[in-house]
Amino acid sequence: MIAHPIKYALKSNLITKLIVSTDSPEIAKVAERYGAEIPFLRPTEIASDLATTESVLAHAISTIEATSNDYFDFCVFLTSTSIFRPDGLIDLGINTLMQNPSLDSFFSGFETTKNYWQKGTSGWTRLLPWMRTYSSRQVRESIVREDTGIACVSRAQIWRDGRRIGDKVHIEMNRDELSSLDIHTLEDFKLVEFALELRNANESHK
Repeated sequence: MIAHPIKYALKSNLITKLIVSTDSPEIAKVAERYGAEIPFLRPTEIASDLATTESVLAHAISTIEATSNDYFDFCVFLTSTSIFRPDGLIDLGINTLMQNPSLDSFFSGFETTKNYWQKGTSGWTRLLPWMRTYSSRQVRESIVREDTGIACVSRAQIWRDGRRIGDKVHIEMNRDELSSLDIHTLEDFKLVEFALELRNANESHK
């Protein structure tokens, strides 16, 4: 799992430093073998299951900038639990922010026309009013799922401020259904293994 985002990042023409944040010496060794740097092991206070991604990112950039001569303009976030990524998102994201100074962040999103409900004090209600009307998905309104783990580029100050994404964003639509697979259980892992075999077999027949 750790190899996939590292290999993806190494394809970028714009990445100047590639690090993996982990508290595991074993994961650190694997990450180094695939080409990432491990300038620190993550401290225990941000290594639990309840630690936020934002705290991890803030720690990473503050630690690197405090212990080196590096100072970053843009930061890229990839997770090891997301495997299926469109080609070129990192460079597209960095170039998009460079060309649009008003933007804070760029990330992958997946469009869906499905209905969503939320539970409040008065019971269950639809997330948005248009979801009351059922129609063909081809003509329905839609919402976009935020998939920052697939690829997210933000101005470095966003990370320094303890955030993952800013308020002014560009969302790059990703229409790969397999990107919905996010590994958190053994069952997820097996599903991704099967999906990779299927995808690779289809690619080989093109």
